[in-house]
Amino acid sequence: MADPKVLIVDDARFMRMMLVNLLSKSGFEVAGEAADGREAVTKYIETRPDVVSLDIMMPNTDGLAALKQILAHDPEARVVIVSAMGHASMVKDALDLGAVEYIVKPFSPQRIVDVLKRAARRKVLAEDKSGE
Repeated sequence: MADPKVLIVDDARFMRMMLVNLLSKSGFEVAGEAADGREAVTKYIETRPDVVSLDIMMPNTDGLAALKQILAHDPEARVVIVSAMGHASMVKDALDLGAVEYIVKPFSPQRIVDVLKRAARRKVLAEDKSGE
């Protein structure tokens, strides 16, 4: 499998930079970055990443609205929520909407790498099966 492509979405520039650095060193191709949900949807359509790291609390369009729009465009999208908002109801809402995983900040670097790789691998496997 080629390096999985990831789209990193977070309104905090330092968080995007940290994730770009970590994921680039961990076998990911960074397909793009977005600072809000509106930009995330546009970048998703442009780059078609294998997996998305998506924050919830962002200006303009929040992460849950972006999640709905991404999945409306591509029902097979693999979106991992990475947020400081760890309330049980928010986690449940995100998973019910179609997020494949929910990681609460602060997170361990190894955990985010493992979760994103697992999510990207599931997408590739699903695409392989649909092409048979």
